[in-house]
Amino acid sequence: MEAEPDASNPIPAPPPPAKPNALGLWLRDVLISAGASVLIITFLYQPVRVEGTSMLPRLEDHDRLFINKFVYQISAIHRGDVVVFHYPRDPEKSYIKRVIALPGDRLRIDRGRVWLNGKPQREGYVPEQFRDSKSLTEIVVPEDSYFMMGDHRSISSDSREFGPVDRDLIYGKAVFVYWPTRDAGVVE
Repeated sequence: MEAEPDASNPIPAPPPPAKPNALGLWLRDVLISAGASVLIITFLYQPVRVEGTSMLPRLEDHDRLFINKFVYQISAIHRGDVVVFHYPRDPEKSYIKRVIALPGDRLRIDRGRVWLNGKPQREGYVPEQFRDSKSLTEIVVPEDSYFMMGDHRSISSDSREFGPVDRDLIYGKAVFVYWPTRDAGVVE
C-alpha cells in the first residue's frame, strides 16, 4: 500500500531530462540537411552553368542558375519558356534556349522575323542588335517536339540549324540566376 504524500513524507521530484548532446544534434541536422539537398537536387532543382552567349542579354557566359527538373512532369511546356535540353546531335552536351514553337505550330522565319500560325511574333526579349536576317521556310513542328532559339539570334546554334527538339531531350526549365549576384533574378 502506498503512502499518501504529506509534508512529512514528500514524493521525490523526477530527475531532469538529459540534456541533448550538442555534437549529436549538430550531426543530426547535417544529415537531415544533406538528405534534403540530395532529394531537392535529384528531383527538383539542379544548379547549372551557362556556357556561351547565345542567350544574351538575359543569360551571360558563366552565369550560374537553377533549373526546375520537376515542373514539366506536372505541367506543359509553354512558348517563351527558357529550357535546358540534351543537344540532339550529342546528348552528352546540354543547351539552354527559349521555346519558340510548340508541337503542331506552323513556323516560318522571314528575314529574322518569326511567324507562328500565320501571325508575326513580338519578341521583346531579343534586342535589335541581336537580331539577324536569316529565313526559314514554313515547317510544322512535329508531335512531341519543340522549336528552340537563342535570344542572341545572330550567333545562336539552335533549331534553325539542328531542327526541332524531341520532348524526351528536355530536362528542365531555367528558373533563377544566382551568380554573379549582379545578374541574380528570375529567368523570364
